[in-house]
Amino acid sequence: MIRIFTTGGTIDKVYFDANSEFEIGESLVPELLAESNIHKGYSLQGLLRKDSLEMTDADRELVFAAVNACDNRRILITHGTDTMAETAQVLSSLSDKTIVLTGAMQPARMRRSDAVFNIGFAWAAVQLLPPSVYIAMNGEVFEAGAVRKNLQAQRFERT
Repeated sequence: MIRIFTTGGTIDKVYFDANSEFEIGESLVPELLAESNIHKGYSLQGLLRKDSLEMTDADRELVFAAVNACDNRRILITHGTDTMAETAQVLSSLSDKTIVLTGAMQPARMRRSDAVFNIGFAWAAVQLLPPSVYIAMNGEVFEAGAVRKNLQAQRFERT
């Protein structure tokens, strides 16, 4: 069984107008998994509904506490991309679990989103990787502490 924690981020953003006003909506993870024909083998728990730029150290500690207390050994976390690397670093001391963070550069509600691919890729990664903390984005896996988001290129890269 894989535990999925959601924290918000772009993957769950809902835009209301052309001026980019948004809020974090209900998680679309169940729909994204169903679209990939994944209907069982996971349990879902919402932790936060925040843009990752608004996440605080206290929020990261909440994520850490939830993951640490979780009995599952395989954990997937949806997270905003802007501070995903920071949260992965906070989780890096949890070496007895396989923890994979993923998100999207475009909201899942948009037609040309990378959300479905990233969720499917992270789903495979969390099942195949050895215990550690990883970021799985756009077909690549990065180890916590050795990754950053390149804002200009809109992708993750090794540091």
